[in-house]
Amino acid sequence: MREEGIIRFELEFTAAAPLTIPGLDELNAWRRILWQLGLIGQDAERYGGYSFGNISRRLQPYDAPENRRPFVISGSQTGHLAELSSTGFATVSEYDAGLNRVVATGPIKPSSESLTHGSVYNTNSEIHVILHVHSPTVWNYAAALGIPITGGHVPYGTPAMAQEVERLFRETNLIEMGIFAMGGHEDGVIAFGRTAEAAGCILMRALAHSYARGVNW
Repeated sequence: MREEGIIRFELEFTAAAPLTIPGLDELNAWRRILWQLGLIGQDAERYGGYSFGNISRRLQPYDAPENRRPFVISGSQTGHLAELSSTGFATVSEYDAGLNRVVATGPIKPSSESLTHGSVYNTNSEIHVILHVHSPTVWNYAAALGIPITGGHVPYGTPAMAQEVERLFRETNLIEMGIFAMGGHEDGVIAFGRTAEAAGCILMRALAHSYARGVNW
């Protein structure tokens, strides 16, 4: 059985009331689309029955220093829910791949991919939304589509994954592509952009291009 949804970093979590989240309606609209397509969800036949997929959105100040760029992220093991209210999101205020540490507050613990989301936000202050989905179609055809791929030996939610993401930003055209596949995380694909719509459209384009090649995994 492949592990999914297990928090691998040191989490400093403080229970707190949910925030009023700017842009939650748009974020939830795209999450619902992804949920209906089976790109976010929970299925007894996939990944040992654990939830899969998560979304996040940057919070101000957008010029905050690296490792302290706050964001809201969907809570751990919320994939079975078709729509999330503010109680389904945690706020990550600090993260450090070197220390394997995440600091978060909220009504629910943050996604196990919080460290990876933080590493993406560190690379460019113009990235405000991240969509992490599980698409066998895109994942299996990522190389053919020219989508950057993290090393197959790198597990999800770890400092090594955060460092691998940083490598892709340095060595590939990832910032222009807006999407990458996680070679060591079965079916894992991350798209990002300034808005949920921008990230969502990048993801849908990759999905369409995969199907156009006659692939239906």
